[in-house]
Amino acid sequence: MRALGEKDAVVVGHDWGGLVAWTMAALHPRVVRRLVVVSMAHPRLLRAGLRDRAQRRALRHVLGFQLPRLPERRLTRADDDPVAEFLRNWAGPGWTHTADFAEAVERYRSAARIPQAAYGSMEYFRWAGRSQVRPDGLRYARRMAAPVTAPTLQLHGSADPLVLPGTARGSGRYVAGAYEWRELPGVGHFPPEEAAADVTRAVRDWAR
Repeated sequence: MRALGEKDAVVVGHDWGGLVAWTMAALHPRVVRRLVVVSMAHPRLLRAGLRDRAQRRALRHVLGFQLPRLPERRLTRADDDPVAEFLRNWAGPGWTHTADFAEAVERYRSAARIPQAAYGSMEYFRWAGRSQVRPDGLRYARRMAAPVTAPTLQLHGSADPLVLPGTARGSGRYVAGAYEWRELPGVGHFPPEEAAADVTRAVRDWAR
């Protein structure tokens, strides 16, 4: 933002980007004018959600991603298609039979095969898993108790099988400013692609 000559911005984040957006709004409130979080619970709610059996089951893949190198090899194997599998398993049922889905699979498959990209993506999961009991993760969780003062819109797919709506709902308790929870019917974990027009409209209206 500074490089662009701006003092603040409307910050929009999806999934891991949503985690970053929550963090940015809590720790750097002066630079976040408005906040839109898509498919991600507030970090403290997500942490608490791990005590719930259904949410733990939804995130069981994170345990497999803790292994060194093997997840990256699988993600980039030419004789397998784990990218399509992940997208299909985590999306809502309406999107997976469309041409848009096939295009998304090709785009993300190509991205995963960029040298070191798969390793970088797995490191998110490794930090998230291991930091639960490490000093850095505990310090982060304490700092995230700071209330978000920016007006916040939270968009979440009603059929999200990864970050369950029941886990994400209630994130507003960490928002001191205006807050709105909006659930997208039949949408899974990828609203920006599954319901692109709805998400774009919601972001544009909230930014105003």
